Amino acid sequence: MEILLSVWILAEVERPLLAVLLLVGLVIGCAVGSAYARARRGWNDYQTVKKSVPGARRGAWLLIRGVAVKAGVIALLLFGAVAYAAVGSDEETAGPAPSPSPTQSERPHR
Repeated sequence: MEILLSVWILAEVERPLLAVLLLVGLVIGCAVGSAYARARRGWNDYQTVKKSVPGARRGAWLLIRGVAVKAGVIALLLFGAVAYAAVGSDEETAGPAPSPSPTQSERPHR
């Protein structure tokens, strides 16, 4: 009976300390738990994005190739237009048109 009485007295004295320790443990546990959940979410997101990178990279290169082809075609057309303008057309351009010369009419008959 004395043991139970000593345990009861010890529990009565230590009750506020146990309550404080329990509260501190709960706060620390919540903080650690939320940090762990955040880390797991981040890791899962990282793995998902890591798996999608090759497809996204392939798509990006296809878009870059399309833009490069269009830019090349435009550059060739511009080069051709400049070359055509520099060389000129195949038609001979006529100079100033000569003015008509007066025609000699026949001599008047007498």
